[in-house]
Amino acid sequence: IQLPFDAGMKKERETFLALMMTPESKALRHAFFAERGAGKIPDVPADTPLREVKTVAMIGAGTMGGGIAMNFLNAGIPVVMLETNQEALDKGVATIRKNYESQVKRGKLKQDQAEQRMALLRTTLAYDDLKDADIAIEAVFEDFAVKEQVFKQLDAVMKPGAILATNTSTLDVNKIAACTKRPQDVIGTHFFSPANVMKLLEVVRGEKTAKDVLATVMALGKKIRKTCVVSGVCDGFIGNRMIEQYSRQAGFLLEEGCTPAQVDRAVEKFGMAMGPFRMSDLAGNDVGWYIRKRRYVEKPDLRYSKTADLLCEMGRFGQKTGAGWYDYKPGKRDAIASPLVDDMIAKHRAELGIAPRRIGDDEIVQRLVFALVNEGAKIVDEGIALRASDIDVVYLTGYGFPLHRGG
Repeated sequence: IQLPFDAGMKKERETFLALMMTPESKALRHAFFAERGAGKIPDVPADTPLREVKTVAMIGAGTMGGGIAMNFLNAGIPVVMLETNQEALDKGVATIRKNYESQVKRGKLKQDQAEQRMALLRTTLAYDDLKDADIAIEAVFEDFAVKEQVFKQLDAVMKPGAILATNTSTLDVNKIAACTKRPQDVIGTHFFSPANVMKLLEVVRGEKTAKDVLATVMALGKKIRKTCVVSGVCDGFIGNRMIEQYSRQAGFLLEEGCTPAQVDRAVEKFGMAMGPFRMSDLAGNDVGWYIRKRRYVEKPDLRYSKTADLLCEMGRFGQKTGAGWYDYKPGKRDAIASPLVDDMIAKHRAELGIAPRRIGDDEIVQRLVFALVNEGAKIVDEGIALRASDIDVVYLTGYGFPLHRGG
C-alpha cells in the first residue's frame, strides 16, 4: 500500500524472514509438528485394523458425561446414556439441550442441526440397554469402589469386542481393568472439562490394553476432533500429575508472602490462560482437597501448604459456591480479591512463624514453570509419555499454556 509493488514485495520478504527467526515462530512450528507427532505410537503400526464404533454407551449424565456425549452427537454418532435415577438423567439431557440452544442463539449452529443431534441421544436406567454399544465410556464419581461396580456391570452386559473406557483423571487404569474378565479391552479416555469444548484427550494405555483398542480410540478421538496424546498409567497421568506440583508450588508462594491475585497475575502476564488459583476455583477446590487427603495417607512425607485445606474448611469450593480463593457475584465469573482469604493466609503464615517477603513476578513464574518442567522430565524418564513434545501438546491444548512459548 505504501510502496511501489516491487519494493513492497521486497519489504514483505524481508519482514517475513525476520519474523521466521523469532522465538515465537520457532515455538509455533514446534507446536505444529508436536501435535502431528503425538498420533504416532512406535509399537502400533499405522495400518493396525480398527474395531468398528457405530454406537457409544455413556455411563453418567453429569457435567463430564454430558460434555463427553456431546462430542459424539456432534460427530453424528448415536449415544445411549445411563444414570442411576430418572432425575439425574433428565437433568443431564436438559443441560445438553441448553448447550445446543445457546449455540443456536449465538449463530454457531442451525436449529435443525441441534434437533438432529438431540435425536441421536437415548437414555436408560438399565445396563442391559447398553449391550449393543461398541464402546462404553464411564464418567462417574472419582472413587475406585464406584468405578469397580460400573466395570463389573459393563463386563457382564457388553458384547465381546466392545471397548470399555474410563474417564478417570487419577485412578489406576490397570486396577480398573482387573475388575473385568477382559482387561485387553479396557483403556483410559481422560477428557478435559468442559469436555465438549476442550481439545485435549489423554488416551491412557493400560498394561494389558490391546493394540487395536489403542489404535481405535486414537482414530475415534480424531473423528470427534480431539487432539489425542497417549499416556502410560501413573497417578494423574501426564497433565494432572504435573499440575499437582505446580499447585503445590503456588501454595508455598502464599506461605512466603504472595496473595492469590499476585500469583495469578504474574503467570497470566507470562501468557497462561488462567493462574493456578483462578483455575482451582473454576475446577472446584474440593477436587484438589479430595486428592490431598489421599496423598496424606499414601505419601505422608510430601509437604503441601495447608492454606488450600483451610480454604475448603471454610466451605469455599470456588465458583460453584460463589466463593473460593476469590469472591464471585451471582451469575458472574469475575474473580474479586477476598479480604477473608488474605486474612486466613496471613494468620496461617504467622502460625508457621514465616515473615512475609516481597516476591517478584519473575520468581513466581520461574518457580511455577520449573515445577512443571521437573515433573515433565520425570514423566519422560519413566516412559509415561512417549516423547517430550507430547507433554507440550498436553499443556498447550489442555491447560492453557501460551502457544507462542511453544509448550
